[in-house]
Amino acid sequence: MRLVVVGHGPTGHRLVEALRERDTAGVWRITVVGEEIRPAYDRVALTSYLTEDAELAYPAHDADVEMITGDPVVGIDRDARTIRTEHGREIGYDALVLATGSAPFVPPVEGRDLPGVFVYRTIDDLEALREHCANLTTSRPGAGGVVVGGGLLGLEAARALQGLGVDTHVVEVAPWLMPRQLDEGGGAMLRRHIEGLDMKVHAGTPMAGLEAGETGAVARVALADGSAIDAGVVVFSAGIRPRDELARECGLPVGERGGIVVDETCRTADPAVYAVGECALVGGQVYGLVAPCFSMAEVVADQLLAAAAGDQSPACFTGADLSTKLKLMGVDVASFGDPFAGPEQGALDVTYTDPVAGVYKKLIVSDDARTLLGGVLVGDAESYPTLRAFIGAELPGTPEQALFGGTEAAGGELPGATVICSCNNVNADHIRCAIRDEGLTDVGGVKGCTRAGTSCGSCVPLVKKILDAELTAAGIEVSRALCEHFDYSRAELFDIVRVRGITTFTQLISQHGKGGRGCDICKPVVASILASLGNGHILEGEQAALQDTNDHFLANMQKNGTYSVVPRIPGGEITPDKLIVIGEVARDFGLYTKITGGQRIDLFGARVEQLPRIWKRLVDAGFESGHAYGKALRTVKSCVGSTWCRYGVQDSVAMAILLELRYRGLRAPHKLKSAVSGCARECAEAQSKDFGIIATEKGWNLYVAGNGGMRPRHADLFATDLDDETLVRYIDRFLMFYIRTADRLQRTASWLESLEGGLDYLREVIIEDRLGICAELDAAMDRHVGSYADEWRDAIEDPDKLSRFVSFVNAPDTPDPSIVFEQERDQIKPVLVTGPRLEVAAR
Repeated sequence: MRLVVVGHGPTGHRLVEALRERDTAGVWRITVVGEEIRPAYDRVALTSYLTEDAELAYPAHDADVEMITGDPVVGIDRDARTIRTEHGREIGYDALVLATGSAPFVPPVEGRDLPGVFVYRTIDDLEALREHCANLTTSRPGAGGVVVGGGLLGLEAARALQGLGVDTHVVEVAPWLMPRQLDEGGGAMLRRHIEGLDMKVHAGTPMAGLEAGETGAVARVALADGSAIDAGVVVFSAGIRPRDELARECGLPVGERGGIVVDETCRTADPAVYAVGECALVGGQVYGLVAPCFSMAEVVADQLLAAAAGDQSPACFTGADLSTKLKLMGVDVASFGDPFAGPEQGALDVTYTDPVAGVYKKLIVSDDARTLLGGVLVGDAESYPTLRAFIGAELPGTPEQALFGGTEAAGGELPGATVICSCNNVNADHIRCAIRDEGLTDVGGVKGCTRAGTSCGSCVPLVKKILDAELTAAGIEVSRALCEHFDYSRAELFDIVRVRGITTFTQLISQHGKGGRGCDICKPVVASILASLGNGHILEGEQAALQDTNDHFLANMQKNGTYSVVPRIPGGEITPDKLIVIGEVARDFGLYTKITGGQRIDLFGARVEQLPRIWKRLVDAGFESGHAYGKALRTVKSCVGSTWCRYGVQDSVAMAILLELRYRGLRAPHKLKSAVSGCARECAEAQSKDFGIIATEKGWNLYVAGNGGMRPRHADLFATDLDDETLVRYIDRFLMFYIRTADRLQRTASWLESLEGGLDYLREVIIEDRLGICAELDAAMDRHVGSYADEWRDAIEDPDKLSRFVSFVNAPDTPDPSIVFEQERDQIKPVLVTGPRLEVAAR
C-alpha cells in the first residue's frame, strides 16, 4: 500500500521511523515529499547551528523509503488520491499524511517587508541572518537588533543575534517573558537574567511598526508607547501559524484560527488523509512542542497498520504533557504540569525566590498539599526530571522538600504510570519492562529499545535511576562505564593511564577503548587525567583537541561569548604596583572588573584575540593564571589572621599563600576551593570549602568535602590541632586520593558521600595508610609541585599555541596591529600579516 507523507520536519521524520519500526512485514511503501532541500533536522536546536556549528540532521531513513526534497506539494486531488508537486510530479496514495508544520507569524505592521527583516524558523533563515549581520557589523557598526517575541523561539533568536555581534533588544507584547510557560514571578526572574547579559527587554510594549533608513533597509522599530529602537536587523518570532493551505484548497475542514481539523486518531474528514504536528487542530488545539507532535506520529503509525490489516486501532491522541525544560542563554528554565492553577481550581502554591542567586521556584499542589499539580523553575532546574515525573502523583515528602530537591526518589519508587519521557510518551513501567524482558544493562540500550531520552534528553538522569534500581534489584552489578567508548569509570581510567604510562588519548582509546574518536564526555575526562599526571601543557600536541570550551582558550567563556581574565592573587595579598597594572589593563581593553568572594580581581569582556596581549602585560607584571577556566584549584581564601586581627591565633594569610602556591594548577575531576581562617570566628568561611582550615591555639583544624552552590554541604572535621607539616601532608593525600578515585565532574562533597565507609574510611586511608598508598600519594603531589609551570606564560611564549587565539568575522574591530582585514567576496576575513596565513573563512 502507498503512503505519502507531505513534509519532512521532525514530526514527519518521527512518523516514518515509527511506521518502519512497526511494519515488519513491509505492508506500506513510503514516499516522503519535503519542501526544503535538506532532509529532516532538529529545529529545537537551531541556535546551536549558529553558535556551535552543531550538526542538526536526523539519521537518514533506510533505502526503502523514497525521499523527495526541494519539491513542495502544490495540490491534492482527493478523488483521484494523488498529490502534485511544484516540479510536476504526480504521486498516488492509499493514505496521505499532512505533516506540513507551521510558519512564523509576522504581525501585519508597516515595514515588515523591508530588507533586514527576518523570521527564525529554518536553517536557510539562519544562513540569511548570519550573512546580513556579518555585513551589518561593517556597514553600520553599532547598529542594534530587535527580536519581536519573548517566547521560547524569540529568546533563542535573541541569543543567536547577540552571538552574531549585534546589540540586541527583545520586544514582547505580554507583561513578562515566556508568558505561555512561566508565571509572572518566573518571567520577572528570567528578565533579570536576560538583562544581566546586556540585552534589553521591552515587555508589555506592543510594536507599532518598522521604519526604513536612507538605504531603504530597516533602521528603526517604533513601539506603541511612542519610543523607538535603532535597529539594522529585526527578527520576528512572535508565534506560529499552522501550514494548512493544502487542506483548505482541497476542501478539508480547518479551524477558525487555522489548523487542519482532525479527530483523536489524527484523521481528517477524509478517511484516507491524516494530519500530524503543528499543522493539526486536535481537540480544538494546535500543539507547538515536540512531545505532543511525536505522540501524534505514533498514533498515526498504529492507525495505518491497523487500517492495512482491516482492523481498528485503539491508539488515540488525547492530549499531551506540555512540560518543557531548556537552557536559555545559560539560564535553566522549566515549566511542568499546570503552572497556572490557583485557588479557584483548589490548588495551593509554594514559592521560593532568591534574587541574589537568580533563582525562582514555584510548586502547585492540591489543597491538601499532597499531590503535585505543576510548577515553574528558573535559575535552577536540576530537580525538573523528578518533579515532572510526580505530576498527578502523591509527593513522597512535603512540598518544601520537593522544592529543594529533597524528595528525589530512586527510579524504582516512581509510580508505574509516571511519564518519564514526555517527548516519546514512555512511562516508568515501559522502561522497567524493557530492562527486564530485553536484559538491558545500559542507558544506550534503554534508549534504543524504548526511545526514552532520544529527543530533548532531559529525562536521561531519571532513566539512569530506573535502570540502576532495576539492575540492583536483580543482583546485577551496575555499570560505571564512562561512555560508549570506554567500559571503565573515571577512577579506573586514571589508574590505567598512571600504571601503564599512557600519554595520549589515541594510545588510551586504541589499547583500552572501543575505538572511534571519542566524545564530549571522555575527551575532557582524559584531558583532565593526563593533566593531573603532569603530561605537559594542556594545549600541547594532541591534548589541545581534547579540551572543553574554557580550557581551549585558557579562559572562562561568559554568557555573551566573551572571556574572563583572572590572575592568581594568593591569599588575596597584592602590592600597589600590581593593583595599578590590573587597573591599567582593564582600562586599556575596556574590561569590566569585579572583586570576587575568593579574594581576587576578575576582568570580564575580553575577546579571544585580546587574551594573549592582556596576559602578556599581566605576566610581565608578575601575575600568573588563576585557573578560573579549569577543573582545578581556584583560590585559597583567608582572613587577615594574627598579622592584623586582635582575635587571630595563627597566621592565616601565610598558610593560605603556602597552600595556594602548592596546589596551583592541580587538575581534578571538578573545581577545588579552599579557605583558611585565623581563629574560630571563621571569617574566611572555611567550612563551606572542598578543604578548609581553621586556626586553634595548638595548630590547625582540617575540614574536608564541603561546598556551596545550590546544594550546600557543611565540611566535616577531619583532624584537629595539626602542625603545619602534618596539615599539608594530610591535604596532599586528601587531594590526590580524590583525584584518583572520584567520578567525572564529581565534587568532593558528593565524592565523600558516595565513598564506602565515609569519613572514617577516609581517615584510615590518609592517616593510618590502610591501603598502603600514602607514599604514592605523597610522591604524586611532590611531582606536581616540582613540575608546575604557568600555563599562560608558556602559551604566550609559544607561537604555535598563540595561533589558536584568532579573530572571527563578527569581531572585525580588533586593534591588534598584527591583523589586518581584507575584502573577499563581499565578506571580511582575518589575515595575519606576519607568519602563516589564517584560513578562517567568513560564514
